Amino acid sequence: MDHLMHYGSYRSLTDEELANAIEIDPSQISGLGPSLDAMIALLEEQKRRILETYDPAPSLSESHETQRQAIASLKPPTELMAQVFERAVERDSIPELERLWYRVGGESSPLGPPLMRVIATLAIRLEIEQLLSAYAFSGSEVVTPTEAVELKETLEKIDELLEQLKEARKNAKVALIDMDALREFVEDADIEDLEGMRQQIQDMIRAQAEEAGLEQGPDGYRLGPRALRTIQGKLLDEIFSELDASRSGRHEGPIAGEGVVELERSRPYEFGDSAAHLNISQTLTNAAIRSGSERSDFRISMDDIDIHQTRNNPKAATAVIMDMSGSMRSGGQYVTCKKMALALDGLIRREYPGDHLSLIEMSTFAHRRHVSELPEMMPKPVTIHDPVVRLRVDMSDPSVSEMMVHPHFTNIQASMAMARTLLAGQDTPNRQIMLITDGLPTAHYEGEQLYLLYPPDPLTEQATMREAHRCAKEGIVINTFLVPSWSQDSEDIAFAHRLAEATRGRVFFTAGHDLDRFVLWDYLQQKRRIIG
Repeated sequence: MDHLMHYGSYRSLTDEELANAIEIDPSQISGLGPSLDAMIALLEEQKRRILETYDPAPSLSESHETQRQAIASLKPPTELMAQVFERAVERDSIPELERLWYRVGGESSPLGPPLMRVIATLAIRLEIEQLLSAYAFSGSEVVTPTEAVELKETLEKIDELLEQLKEARKNAKVALIDMDALREFVEDADIEDLEGMRQQIQDMIRAQAEEAGLEQGPDGYRLGPRALRTIQGKLLDEIFSELDASRSGRHEGPIAGEGVVELERSRPYEFGDSAAHLNISQTLTNAAIRSGSERSDFRISMDDIDIHQTRNNPKAATAVIMDMSGSMRSGGQYVTCKKMALALDGLIRREYPGDHLSLIEMSTFAHRRHVSELPEMMPKPVTIHDPVVRLRVDMSDPSVSEMMVHPHFTNIQASMAMARTLLAGQDTPNRQIMLITDGLPTAHYEGEQLYLLYPPDPLTEQATMREAHRCAKEGIVINTFLVPSWSQDSEDIAFAHRLAEATRGRVFFTAGHDLDRFVLWDYLQQKRRIIG
């Protein structure tokens, strides 16, 4: 998860990688242990027979002689080439000899074939030396150098299969066994039994992958929606690990009004009240008291009717603006920003399913993002390094696209305008914008003209403040969460204060890495706080 948040990308898992990632108890697979034990014993027996039968030591002397003859047959045409050749032979360096072979012209050169014979004889001699140093032979049957190399390949293949089988015996990773190589040493019937067990294990692995939310595609297994929910749940558990259990629940509304939660208190009926909240027992009591002892005259009048008081559970609509400009890369602030948004989405889905949440990526442009796009979201690369930037782009020009514009600026104005549009259609008065940024805006629109101004210009701040006033006029609260940055100064802090004062919003100063906890705490508490 951390790798995904930091680097914004992931690749599909292959079947082999998935088998490595998921652990299965071998005891769950009937007959797996005995079958693997039998194959291990068979391979170890074949290895023992090879070591007790053959003696490759004489082949080493033969390979030395063959190499000496190949070296003697080669006559370098120049002194310099002779020195290079001799140095390569002394070092037993096949790469140096191969470079010399290419230098003289390869097969088309008269020196090409004899030089290749030297390389081949050297390779065989080195293979035999490795064979004798790795295995202890006790046999008497002499083999040729070529046969010794074949023995080395066979023994190495057996060792590799033994390692795979022993690993499969411990964790049931049968998919990692090279079945084609195993066929050279084991009967086909045993291979078929093992293939059946492998298919059974693969089905179990596939079931566990699907349960974890992985989805299989043409390139392998990728994160699906359920896996994203799992990540969100882990983030929430981490964030709320220090909170009391009593914190959980729905938004608590102190407002007594039209709602679904009936309270013990009741009140007289008023025109327009819902009959669903009629307090029948209190109404009958009121009528009995008014009628007195005259039972024949028992009637219920309008004044007798009482209605249960109800508590309104408020619904909230939130738009989170996440700064992904170039400066957010400093200190990994973009990572905590993405974690916060993922956790907030998970919180709303788990605890407040009636609430609305919109996610907006902010840079030079504003883009609405789905929660599934958050992990791959990254700060925009800085594409211009001039100390002073004064650019104007006509976005009404059909020949101009966003791909042609420097992407790393901060356009708070466009992001708030998008948030205002998204929140306008929500049927609740409780609407808010969570603006997560590290400082002053550096981009704004005037009509279709896009201005990129750095250092931050008063024109950009004025355009941003105008949009903030439009949000406040529509009843949208703007909460600014200022995260630290290497480029942050007093002007960035002053701007956050001005934005809060002008819109009656709130500003929070965070330590950056605890942003996810403070944002969610505010969402639950809705209290004015300054966090240091």
